[in-house]
Amino acid sequence: MISRVLGFVRDILIARLFGADAGTDAFLVAFKIPNFLRRLFAEGAFSQAFIPVLSEYKEARGKEAVRELVQRTAGTLGGVLFLVSLLGVIAAPLLILLFAPGFAGDEYKHGLASDMLMLTFPYIFFISLVALAGGVLNTFGRFGVPAFTPVFLNLSLIGCAVWLAPHMQEPITALAWGVLIAGVAQLLFQIPFLMRLGVFGLPKWGGQDEGVKRIMTLMIPAIIGVSVVQINLLFDTIIASFLVTGSVSWLYYSDRLVEFPLGVFGIALATVVLPMLSKQVAREDESGFSETMDWSLRWVFLIAVPATLGLVMMAGPMLATLFFYGAFNENDLEMASLSMMAYGSGLLGFILVKVLAPGFYARQDTKTPVKIAIKAVLIGMLLNVLFVVPMVWFDIAGAHAGLALATACTAFINAGLLYYLLRKEQIFVLQSGWRSFLLKVATAALVMSALLYFYSPALEQWMAWGGWHRAGWLLFWVTAGMASYFSTLLLLGVRVKDLLGRPKNSVSGG
Repeated sequence: MISRVLGFVRDILIARLFGADAGTDAFLVAFKIPNFLRRLFAEGAFSQAFIPVLSEYKEARGKEAVRELVQRTAGTLGGVLFLVSLLGVIAAPLLILLFAPGFAGDEYKHGLASDMLMLTFPYIFFISLVALAGGVLNTFGRFGVPAFTPVFLNLSLIGCAVWLAPHMQEPITALAWGVLIAGVAQLLFQIPFLMRLGVFGLPKWGGQDEGVKRIMTLMIPAIIGVSVVQINLLFDTIIASFLVTGSVSWLYYSDRLVEFPLGVFGIALATVVLPMLSKQVAREDESGFSETMDWSLRWVFLIAVPATLGLVMMAGPMLATLFFYGAFNENDLEMASLSMMAYGSGLLGFILVKVLAPGFYARQDTKTPVKIAIKAVLIGMLLNVLFVVPMVWFDIAGAHAGLALATACTAFINAGLLYYLLRKEQIFVLQSGWRSFLLKVATAALVMSALLYFYSPALEQWMAWGGWHRAGWLLFWVTAGMASYFSTLLLLGVRVKDLLGRPKNSVSGG
């Protein structure tokens, strides 16, 4: 929560100081490339491959074997990523053309984005090692330190935007320096906590180590399996680079608001669930596995359904409260609202993917999610074209929102296929009471939606208010919406406190 709130502060500053112009578009592309790779390798494929193997070592082989695996994995991963980072810096101009081909016709955008990518690309080296450290800490039940680590990225970007930018020839390039500084800071922050666990040592090359080879083997298909949303977001950026100036920024600002509940709840839940499921697989506890999956899915629907409706119905007020200042103008607000409603409609799907995919990865099955992901990616790309091209042809404003809607649809397709195969192969057995539970959640969500639809002020009123006035009313309506939702659940007999504990058969953690 601290990290996400600071992330909003960061984005408010970026919107106020830099707006949604060519320079901001250039930075967001330069940041999106290593960020895409981070989510693909660090938070995605690597974590999903590393934690199940590490959990097995911890359960069956002891701390010394864990220490050796960590050292050899760190040495191998670090060595490979150092070379990748070096190549990325050298090939920065070509990478910009690959990831944002629409910049090719704009020498300023392309040159500025290339210069900033040389600074931001090494972030993938540092943040992947951060993910390794975080995976170890999570496996040992130390969830707080990895969860707090992203705070340093936001602090670094805020500091550079405020104090470094005024001294730069191109002020926006200060943000690229902030990304690089943050990568170093995040890694240094986690090392002392690894040392306390007794599993920290100097990295060693381990290309032939049995555990490292298993991790790398699992990573290859997992790269595709956990990245379906990221690939579609990247495809959004490629297409958006051909649209009107500001499209990349509008998609970014709207995506950031959707990322708030996804990060605070979805990624946090997935982070806790994967080690739990991995330990249950190692102990051959099938009933505990199903109970953990069932418990996590109930939480997804309980939180994601009202959050999805809130994001769609309050898109304009939220964006106005956070970003409608300085260089961020009325057109920016209108365009970002369109893409936020589209992205927001897919929040439930995004979180379901985060929770369902670990059901396969905990079993060290990375092939099944790959097959699902390929289908979802191809459908998503087709939807991108179907939603956007007609709007461009007929010169309809808001073509970028079609990209966001395609991504939301893809998330639901991916989640649906994951769930279908988990049930079909009897990996996951659904517990009783779901029909009644979903009916009660839907009723409570309907009450909340009616309240917001009929009584919250129109967007024009939000735009007329000052910043503090908007913030006060936004807090009021968010609180009112939550109160109406959970009060209705309480009246219908749903006891949220019964879901707060971990499932009965799950292992304990820190």
